[in-house]
Amino acid sequence: MDPKQWLSAVIFCLAAAGCSNNDILVKKQTEMEARLEQLIQGNAGSNASLAEISNELKELRSQVKANATDLEQLKPGFRELKSAMEAGSHRSEGHPPPAAARIVVVNKAGAGGEPESAEQDAYMKAFGLFSTNDYGGAIASFDSFIATYPGSEYAGNAQYWIGECHYTQRDYPRALQAFTKVVVSYPNGKKVPDAMLKVGFSLISLNQPEQARTALESLVEKYPKSQAAAKARERLSRY
Repeated sequence: MDPKQWLSAVIFCLAAAGCSNNDILVKKQTEMEARLEQLIQGNAGSNASLAEISNELKELRSQVKANATDLEQLKPGFRELKSAMEAGSHRSEGHPPPAAARIVVVNKAGAGGEPESAEQDAYMKAFGLFSTNDYGGAIASFDSFIATYPGSEYAGNAQYWIGECHYTQRDYPRALQAFTKVVVSYPNGKKVPDAMLKVGFSLISLNQPEQARTALESLVEKYPKSQAAAKARERLSRY
């Protein structure tokens, strides 16, 4: 991976710490717009499909706007990382390096007060692959992360992103399996509401509307105030 790609992966993973990444939302928004444009130009979808994609696109745009504040908080770290990368570039070109940028990363302390850098680096690598659309590599890396750090607070997140990799590739049976595992294996994880939503969406894509309805209703009942529940209600209103 070249420096630009690595820098991009680092920034994505800084945002991932809060389980809400604006760039991922922007990427999905772009994908949704492309799907909508394709349906319009080729007249390949029904009006219902167009309406569904339009609604999802509106939701994504809303989330992008809501995350603008979070991104503002990441800008100082981005500037520091950029300075560090430029310093490395100067050294590789034979130029005297400028004053080294000091990057302070706040990590959770492990045993003996040492930062859990290896765990975070492993998650960073996997999420970086997802952010660059290397879904096969991301799945393998997230699987490896879970196997190596089964007790990590990010293990449930990693399992969720495995589901997203499959879902983005329209491999709905594997997506359904991965999202279901988030709910079953990590019931207290932060990604459970989102995973339940994607269980419902995967079932819809697999032409199992009644099972999907049950899954979405369960989400609304268990996590009524979540953003995922709001999306589930919107989808249920169309049954």
